[in-house]
Amino acid sequence: MATDRRTFLKLSALGAGAIAGSFLPRGVFAREGGNASEISRLIMQESYETDLPVANMCGFRAPKIPVVRIGFLGLGDRGGGAVERMSYIDGVEIKALNDKREAAVKGSQQALKDAGLPTAVGYFGHDDAWKAVCERDDIDLIYICTPWALHTPMALYAMEHGKHVAVEVPAAITLDEAWRLVVMSEKTKKHCMMLENCCYDFFELLTLNMARQGFFGELVHAEGAYLHPLLDMNFTKPQDNQQYDNGYTDMWRLKQNARNGNLYPTHGLGPVCQLMNINRGDKMEYLTSMSGADFGMAQKAAELALGDPFYRPFTDMTFRGNMNTTLIRTLKGRTLMIQHDVTSLRPYSRIHMLTGTQGMARKYPHPERISRGHEWVDEKEMKKLEKKYTIKMVKKIGAMAKKVGGHGGMDFLMDWRLIDCLRNGLPLDQDVYDAALWSAISPLSEWSVANRSNSVDVPDFTRGNWKVNAPVDLTLKGGGTTGVRDVSDADSKKQLEVH
Repeated sequence: MATDRRTFLKLSALGAGAIAGSFLPRGVFAREGGNASEISRLIMQESYETDLPVANMCGFRAPKIPVVRIGFLGLGDRGGGAVERMSYIDGVEIKALNDKREAAVKGSQQALKDAGLPTAVGYFGHDDAWKAVCERDDIDLIYICTPWALHTPMALYAMEHGKHVAVEVPAAITLDEAWRLVVMSEKTKKHCMMLENCCYDFFELLTLNMARQGFFGELVHAEGAYLHPLLDMNFTKPQDNQQYDNGYTDMWRLKQNARNGNLYPTHGLGPVCQLMNINRGDKMEYLTSMSGADFGMAQKAAELALGDPFYRPFTDMTFRGNMNTTLIRTLKGRTLMIQHDVTSLRPYSRIHMLTGTQGMARKYPHPERISRGHEWVDEKEMKKLEKKYTIKMVKKIGAMAKKVGGHGGMDFLMDWRLIDCLRNGLPLDQDVYDAALWSAISPLSEWSVANRSNSVDVPDFTRGNWKVNAPVDLTLKGGGTTGVRDVSDADSKKQLEVH
């Protein structure tokens, strides 16, 4: 990915101030007819975009896998919960469990025993133990729930060794990582799905189907967010002798907060991207992002350091601002607003608002609302809409999903759908282009924030295939054959929940 002379000269004219964030821009161009100091917007051009895809992984059908053999990497709060959820799905064998902490591996082994299933081979004790899981020849799917910085390296290694990948959010934290996932998935023809569970929440699926059926008319604008007070959790000391400690091993998430931008966009972004058929009929064109000041992280570090030397290294950190707001424009002229604030005290919200020419919907604050005019529909009309537009998957296993749990049941819906697609050789609802694009908003927002909120072009990870890619299939055509084991003893309280 060499920088050509024209780009080099323009970067030189801009000076070091334009090269900020966790990556280098591949091209910064002036307004046509102007000079390098007359920047209208910043344009990032990755050389990857000039290469035609060797395969289109949107709509890709891998060979059927009647029994999906899984290796888990990372068994903390998310990974451990995933093992328990998968234990209720037919056509699954859990072959390997990995975490650097022995207590986490033993905890998930016990969960398998409690479910009456065979124990899996455990891998723990050193940082590279996960590689042996990817190298096994009796595994079809690697399920990754580790710290963010490990997501891309693990996913790449797994695909390189012939495994499909399901990776927690975000799938990548730099543009280069996002592109490498795309290239590897196309090269190996292995699925790389980011585990964006919020796409499977019940209201999100309802409004997606309503939008698909034209209820809202032409979609105009959508909003999503991750507004979740995690200040105390970010500073919680991990307890490595416990599987579930409500903290982050090695304080990894606190360290990520030195980056200034929208660090966790995908929970709010994924569902609205599916609503607007991003990568499947429309594409993001450019974004602009702004962060405020830090009104809590540095203060918290200083307060804790006064009584505990463990926290002193964090007093030297410069933390991201409380609130980040990122605005995105699509090629078809639609707009999206995505926010991130995990410091301020406030009720949990992902907003999930969409506006069309004939109606709108909004999830937060509760109760969920639909409108086709100046007033929200009443409770009676809301029930009619739910009955009419609830998709078949929710009707089939929605009640069981709520019983098993996982953020109200959406985690189980996601896992069941993933397994059902693999078993039946169906395209996945989320492909590698979604994983790359939704994750890329973080580094792109960092760059915009560092450059006084200048706009930044968003890469087209599909390299033009967005024009022909089909929207996400909301039916169970060709699938829906995967059973669910008896969930009468399931306890949703064991799973993570929305607060």
